Amino acid sequence: MDSRKSQPIGVELVKRGIVKQKDIENALQYQKEHPRKKLGDILYILNACEPTTLIEAIGDILGEKGIILTNNTIKVKLTDYFSLDVAQKNKVIPFEVSAGKIKVCFANTVNNNNMNSVKLLLLNKGLVMDSYITFESDIERILKSMEGEATTDFDVGENNDTAIGLVDSIIKTGIKRRASDIHIEPMAEQVRVRYRIDGELFTAAKIKKEKQQQIIGRLKAISNMHQEKQEAQDGRILTYEDYNIRVSSQPNVYGEKFVLRLLKKNSNIRDIFDLGFPGDEENLKKSIQKKNSITIIAAPTGEGKTTTLYSIMDYLNSPEINITTIEDPVEIRIPGLNQIEIDNKSSFSSSLRTVLRQDPDIILVGEIRDTETGEIAIQAGQTGHYVLSTIHTIDSIEVVTRLRKMGLSDYDISSTLATSISQRLVRRVCPKCCKERKFNEKEKKLITAMGQKYDVDFDLNGVTYDTPGCKYCNNTGFYDRIGIFEILDLTDEVKEAIMSGKSSLEIRKIALQQSYKPLVIDGIKKVINGYTTLEELNRQLLIF
Repeated sequence: MDSRKSQPIGVELVKRGIVKQKDIENALQYQKEHPRKKLGDILYILNACEPTTLIEAIGDILGEKGIILTNNTIKVKLTDYFSLDVAQKNKVIPFEVSAGKIKVCFANTVNNNNMNSVKLLLLNKGLVMDSYITFESDIERILKSMEGEATTDFDVGENNDTAIGLVDSIIKTGIKRRASDIHIEPMAEQVRVRYRIDGELFTAAKIKKEKQQQIIGRLKAISNMHQEKQEAQDGRILTYEDYNIRVSSQPNVYGEKFVLRLLKKNSNIRDIFDLGFPGDEENLKKSIQKKNSITIIAAPTGEGKTTTLYSIMDYLNSPEINITTIEDPVEIRIPGLNQIEIDNKSSFSSSLRTVLRQDPDIILVGEIRDTETGEIAIQAGQTGHYVLSTIHTIDSIEVVTRLRKMGLSDYDISSTLATSISQRLVRRVCPKCCKERKFNEKEKKLITAMGQKYDVDFDLNGVTYDTPGCKYCNNTGFYDRIGIFEILDLTDEVKEAIMSGKSSLEIRKIALQQSYKPLVIDGIKKVINGYTTLEELNRQLLIF
């Protein structure tokens, strides 16, 4: 349970005679050892006074109705209104419905932006929300007790009698639901199955513990892993016609966890502008149609770097150009390209040496992971080739820092790196349930301040969207994702800064005086154009 500030709530409770000053002092001492706990919850834990009296007083102070929530209080089935994942994320439980109104209990009602999401979700079902507040520990206890029910919108066939049928159902359901990854996780009393969809993890099922070894055995069998080994292994499942499924196993305290990455073999390559690449074709050509240079795409794991690379390669592909790729693995086969898949007998660096003898015009290196690969890629760029690659770092400026840490010289970086592109993926608003509205004053103030900081004018006369959620989008309010980008074209001034050994902060300052704009600017443009929301952008970039 939340409060505006711990001390004012405490002072008010003492004034009302609900607790004594000594109780507040004890609670504050407890809070030092448990900083995530709120004062009201601590008083409840310490049994400072009668619970109903305490929660009703706190509710009154916060302008809410306080209630003690028990299993007997709850007269509705939670998953009739939203998924268990939504309830856990928002720490919310619906407990009674009557005459078009639904009573909903939160652990936090102060500055809780998620309350509006829940309210809209329920409005979408024709119900008006009546909010209450209770102790966070009670919310958590009740939600935990519901986990075993595994009542979700996902039917993974957990009652299937055979391990073969069960594993097949889990994988096919993941494919059907557009999952990028499937997590199969042994826990103390069950096996949890989760799907990552549009970047978010959803609990799909809780399977009985006695089926754990059968599931593990089946997964190892179809992914060509050693059955007897109780250690981390990698494998692949090739029995699903349109998918190349990478499998990773890792022992934990309750067994072996498996993560399956679902890679569609012949999926259509999306147009680079459909991915969200900013500007027009002229901007794109300025960034990628170069010789004697390298373009690097930077982002953390799972942010769509490979998808962007494929879209760029498809754009550049023509019969007059010899394009060779070195990948781990080859995720999409593109006609006209020479695609090389590295294995345990080769590496990016050894494959790159061989490729340089194959008269390539353009070389794609899946990832620059080490100094050797970086040095060979630089040499390739310096000898007439155009090299495209990816690197793990937070933004396009930090690409320079990362290459420096690999031991590459400032001269090599400044003379060969032409463009670095950083990206993130944000979820698109669901087209089925999104609700149009005007920007509120808080949003306008935030966007205007960001525009002033980076000398950009934003038109806020348009609309944005609330995302209540529906069955189509798994009650998240979002469906699919779009990229937000920042592009650093290395101008003469930026190259000079790198050559002079200037820090990333100094390089950023110079770049901002050129055409460079950080990720947040393209993100806000995507919000204004209706692709995503400010809350979703903040979830990714932490802008407020």
